[in-house]
Amino acid sequence: MTNHPVEMFDYHIWATRTILGRIAELPPTVLSQEVNSSFPTIAHALSHMYAVDEMWYRIFTGIEMRKALQDMMPLATEVLSGTEEYASRFDQLSERYHAALHQQTDLEQSMVLDNPYAGIREVRLSEILLHVANHGTYHRGNISTMLRQLGHASTMTDYVFYWYQQQPNIPSA
Repeated sequence: MTNHPVEMFDYHIWATRTILGRIAELPPTVLSQEVNSSFPTIAHALSHMYAVDEMWYRIFTGIEMRKALQDMMPLATEVLSGTEEYASRFDQLSERYHAALHQQTDLEQSMVLDNPYAGIREVRLSEILLHVANHGTYHRGNISTMLRQLGHASTMTDYVFYWYQQQPNIPSA
């Protein structure tokens, strides 16, 4: 039986690697070229994505949201030198997520989330994984738009393309 929150998280990892692969094909300056968008540069968008993924990992593993948010704020604006550095950070973080997932047997376990922007509520671990995937999808869309504004094509990171990467096509009869 498929664990859909874990599958969506794995899609998030695949899609982030895919967009980073596309950016790596372009001139290195594409990371730092300014655009009129939700982030001033693609590097800022990637830094934000990484910091938020890291923050939610910390929450997933038991750190209170206010502390995790405070710890990750500096990373949200830290601009790295290249796509290799972003890819390395995302890969290391995904390995830590997977290690935590192997230790966690009940993704429907709840925790109290004290979100300084939205208030207190209970949240299931599975919801955290779905949120991380959804947040990444949103910002990969921003990055695709930024690439187009800079005169470059993006790449397809839709969930359906992840399906085809995971399972070979079945020949028609």
